[in-house]
Amino acid sequence: METTIVLVDDEPEILRLVKDYFSQENFCVLTAPDGTRGLQMIEAHQPDLVILDWMLPGLSGIEICRTLRKTSNIPIIMLTAKAEEVDRVLGLEFGADDYLVKPFSLRELMARVKSILRRAGGFNQDLANSLIVRGEISIDITSHRVWKNQQELMLTPTEFKILQLLALRPGTVYSRLQLLRQAMGEEYLYYERSIDTHISNLRKKIEDNPSEPKYVQTVFGVGYRFGEQI
Repeated sequence: METTIVLVDDEPEILRLVKDYFSQENFCVLTAPDGTRGLQMIEAHQPDLVILDWMLPGLSGIEICRTLRKTSNIPIIMLTAKAEEVDRVLGLEFGADDYLVKPFSLRELMARVKSILRRAGGFNQDLANSLIVRGEISIDITSHRVWKNQQELMLTPTEFKILQLLALRPGTVYSRLQLLRQAMGEEYLYYERSIDTHISNLRKKIEDNPSEPKYVQTVFGVGYRFGEQI
């Protein structure tokens, strides 16, 4: 089936270039020049992935991201001219799966899109029918769904992949680089600190008290592990 992407950006040249480039690899790219129309298009078409510019007329990319995360785990990539790490991390905190700083190469954007789509829909065949149960948390690998006390949680593809990786081997400590490589892909190895933001977002969704996590625990100076005594 054709993969549908909604691209929201107020620069006509970016809309044209991205649409043409992705069309060569059989992606269907729907474009919108402002935030209001972009959100309407996303809600109407339910695409496989969304690419949002940070600064938009009408609703900003951050506002759209925050709105979508209330009801959807659709993959989101933020495009931003803001080069400071604090600004990029802010996009992740509002629920984006990834960010790309302008100017960017189309090849890099394509690599990011394919990586996120793999995390959203591609799983190891030997786990195809697995249900992971850890305390109050149930993780269905097949349907890409997570429940806590029978209440379904809305996780992004990146959050799901990190949780799946940690929960498969409770007590095993993963460094940030290991999590990036195994949960996100080799192309993210230069974004080591971004894993902390994804972990923080994940804890807010699965922990009773995110500041005292019992599921996703920090091993200071090393990385993260899934709690053994669950």
